[in-house]
Amino acid sequence: MATKWVTEKDEKGYYWPSDEMKKYANMADVDIFKKASQNPEEFWAEKAKENIHWFEPFSKAYEWNPPHFKWFIGGKTNASYNCLDRHVISGKGDKTAIIWVPEPTEEKAVKISYAELLEKVKKFSNILKKLGVKKGDRVGIYLPMIPEVQIAMLACARIGAIHSVCFSAFSGDSLKTRLIDSNAKVLITSDGYYRRGKPLNLKNNADIAVEGTSVEHVIVVKRAGVEVEMKEGRDHWFHELMEEASNECEAEKMDSEDYLFILYTSGTTGKPKGIVHETGGYLTQADLTCRWLFDLHEEDVFWCTADVGWITGHTYNCYGPLSVGATLLLFEGAPDYPDKDRWWKEIEEHKVTIFYTAPTAIRMFAQWGDSYVKKHDLSSLRLLGTVGEPIDEDAWMWFFETVGGSRCPIIDTWWQTETGAVMISELPGIGPFIPTVAGKPLPGVKAEIVDEGKNPVSGGEGGYLILKSPFSPGMLRTVYNDDEKYVKTYFTEYGPEIYFTGDGARWFDEENIRVTGRIDDVMKVAGHRLSTGEVENAIASHEKVSECAVVPKPHQIKGEVPVAFVVLKGVEPSDELKQELVAHVRKEIGPTAKPEEIYFVNDLPKTRSGKIMRRMLKSLLTNQPLGDATTLQNAETIKHLKEVTGYEG
Repeated sequence: MATKWVTEKDEKGYYWPSDEMKKYANMADVDIFKKASQNPEEFWAEKAKENIHWFEPFSKAYEWNPPHFKWFIGGKTNASYNCLDRHVISGKGDKTAIIWVPEPTEEKAVKISYAELLEKVKKFSNILKKLGVKKGDRVGIYLPMIPEVQIAMLACARIGAIHSVCFSAFSGDSLKTRLIDSNAKVLITSDGYYRRGKPLNLKNNADIAVEGTSVEHVIVVKRAGVEVEMKEGRDHWFHELMEEASNECEAEKMDSEDYLFILYTSGTTGKPKGIVHETGGYLTQADLTCRWLFDLHEEDVFWCTADVGWITGHTYNCYGPLSVGATLLLFEGAPDYPDKDRWWKEIEEHKVTIFYTAPTAIRMFAQWGDSYVKKHDLSSLRLLGTVGEPIDEDAWMWFFETVGGSRCPIIDTWWQTETGAVMISELPGIGPFIPTVAGKPLPGVKAEIVDEGKNPVSGGEGGYLILKSPFSPGMLRTVYNDDEKYVKTYFTEYGPEIYFTGDGARWFDEENIRVTGRIDDVMKVAGHRLSTGEVENAIASHEKVSECAVVPKPHQIKGEVPVAFVVLKGVEPSDELKQELVAHVRKEIGPTAKPEEIYFVNDLPKTRSGKIMRRMLKSLLTNQPLGDATTLQNAETIKHLKEVTGYEG
């Protein structure tokens, strides 16, 4: 019988780590939060010394010149060395670093050991140097979920180049914007990749993107075998370069504050911002959250389903797991190809122990029913995690009971591209695990909830989530080429000493935080501030609702009113059901929150990272241009949504 890692629900509705989990967990000391809060600078300095290899020790832990700060001043390290060399030197070269699962089922999974990965990274580092890439140069990476993406990232880190990964589903124009802003010297891409059984051409987008930019060389990985045009002198095949490259390349000694990467926000609300993360602090926090939060042990297989093009993929599909010497699973394809049980099949086959995914994906699976999950033995799982947006109770319970067999704790993680790693959650060895509640600020993280006048709120009152100094080491240092935007976006709302997260939150109890969603997802209904996330939770708690999205619509009298897009659980839509849902919201929240209109829809527009495109729903209601739809995984749903809403834009 599989080990039960969590207790039964207590009278408050909380779950706690079982005795087995407390004994097994890397961190089970309930006093760790208090210890860390007494001197966060000392706490982070201690963890940096314990977990990270430094070529030269740092002389000072933290330096703050509001709104700018630095960590581990004077220290010299290298992210690539920490993720690879030190494990090989310690005798773990034969351990599997990456299990790569290609989408086509006729292709077998590939296991890459730490020694093999190190050799590939050294070779590719030499290729970059041969093409003129030096420390501080920017390198664009436009690759699908194939091992070459980690090889490229780690090679850049090895020689001190700054990588900028662009999500492979972005258009050529989106990539061009990022290449121009970062002034990239080289672009790494592929001929194509597989999506739902079809080989897609990626090189065409790359060709569009590099025209008129500073890119001098394009390196192309042969993945899908699609026909592509290679421009002589500019374009190079990855495999041909690798055949000739030397496998010796020493890691550059990087200052702790040297830039590691630039990651551009998705740009759904304007020009994308280039978020800058540096080396020593980012790696320290990525490493520690993998040790304590994801509780990674020697024998674990960790699967984070996020694309490497997002911050979740950077931190938990590359740097974090590899820094602690774990095995990560990298999956190329779609969750429903060739059938809706694909993910569960891979968990069973590769004995995945920690599984980290998005609430949107969980709701999608729940909508498909339990049978796809129950076909597979998921007893290897020990820990489940969610990321990307607040999770509703129905999705939480389905994930807990159906996927985790009521045995595995769920860590509901809050963080941002800007914070670099998880900031609020529960530690598996400490708990509690509460449906819809993110949890506590992690040790060494200073978070508060305040009102508009900067006053701390208490009880169940809602407010704004802020972070205070000393800021955790993994946080952004600036916006690339635009420090003014860094100050204006994050350190103006409450002054230069407080980081404004842009998220709303409330205390669920004295210690635990429920994040309610983006503040720009707040509606002003007849003078009342309402979070769209809270209305969504109320609607989603109805037994006939599979998932929903709520957006505000301008109203002549009330200012704004909520409008709901609802996907049902296999029942027929009707006016009676609309009234039933409106009454349900009145009961759960109050009359102010009742939806002005409810649209029953087949599906919601979602990005391939699993986020609902509420911006697009808002545009449909107001007859505004829909904007960039290149990241949608289900573009076919737009036609249906236009018909339902009567869109005329």
